[in-house]
Amino acid sequence: MISSLRGQVLSIGLDHVVVEVGGVGYAVQATPATLATLRRGEEVQLATALVVREDSLTLFGFADTDARELFGLLQTVSGIGPRLALATLAVLEPDKLRAALGEGNITVLTQVPGIGRKGAERLIIELRDKVGQLPTTPGSVGDDGRVRNQVTEALLGLGFPAKQAEQAVDAVLAGDGTLGTSEVLRRSLAALGRKR
Repeated sequence: MISSLRGQVLSIGLDHVVVEVGGVGYAVQATPATLATLRRGEEVQLATALVVREDSLTLFGFADTDARELFGLLQTVSGIGPRLALATLAVLEPDKLRAALGEGNITVLTQVPGIGRKGAERLIIELRDKVGQLPTTPGSVGDDGRVRNQVTEALLGLGFPAKQAEQAVDAVLAGDGTLGTSEVLRRSLAALGRKR
């Protein structure tokens, strides 16, 4: 399984990015939020999941391992394939998705195109207990340090200087230490973008 890619961004489409690794261009399906953080010509590191079908091999990319774990978990529910799992993560941030599943919030889950009331109920029944068992659940012991390390590493992969990356991440976590990895990354990128 290809669990991560690090390389140069060759091109960015509406639903995918092409990352060159060792002279090979990999097409990676990703959410709009992930694609928005990428720039042509810059180096990127993505957590990835390879989905194998009879007629295709498809790579899906994520800003962090947290989103990748949820992507895999969503597909354990009958009727949820990789495209719908990606669509779910495109509409709902990992933290919001966890909260909706934990609270049994059908209204939030049905915001995802392709998930109706019955599908939302099935997701809640099958995943409510499992989302709490993921090691990346916000609020778990040592979560601040893990989030800080993951986001800092992601920013370094995007080409930001180590000191700038660390300061941006620390500032975001100082404001709210309960944020998940993807939200810390988004806010850190916004802060660094203002400094450029």
